[in-house]
Amino acid sequence: MRIIAGKYRGRVLASFQGENIRPTPDRVKESLFQILSRKIAGARVLDLFAGSGALGLECLSRGAGEVLFNDSSRESLSVLEKNLRLAGENARVYNLDFRTCLNRVEGQFDLIFCDPPYKEDYLKEILNTVEIRNLLSADGLVIYESEREEAGVEGWILSDSRRYGRTNITMWKI
Repeated sequence: MRIIAGKYRGRVLASFQGENIRPTPDRVKESLFQILSRKIAGARVLDLFAGSGALGLECLSRGAGEVLFNDSSRESLSVLEKNLRLAGENARVYNLDFRTCLNRVEGQFDLIFCDPPYKEDYLKEILNTVEIRNLLSADGLVIYESEREEAGVEGWILSDSRRYGRTNITMWKI
């Protein structure tokens, strides 16, 4: 796993081992960030299921203004903190359940990355909370990664949907 572009381009990130770990593959990350390229500079980003922090660190490398990282796993946060040190970045890191995080963060975000465990289906709950708490900026996107195609959610517009092998990425806006 590496950072694809920007000031940390090529930097290899620490990662986990194990059967339940599913980092976003570099080719998926590269395609995703080509789509998002115009939205990243100066953006405020929430990486809700941060894991190793690869998506948020990619944003920082490409000029995001601020990235908030969250993960409920202490093991994930240990790897994330190591990757932040490798990049020389300071960032706010939360060790919270995603629900608690969404209810505690303040302000609006330009990008909200959601890469929950594939067996879970949190899309509707996340989008509802984001809408109720007004967490998404006017041109913001919620980027949701899963194995299945996601059905529409009332009040939300599917901005883009891409399939990469078993990875499905959907982008939602209000």
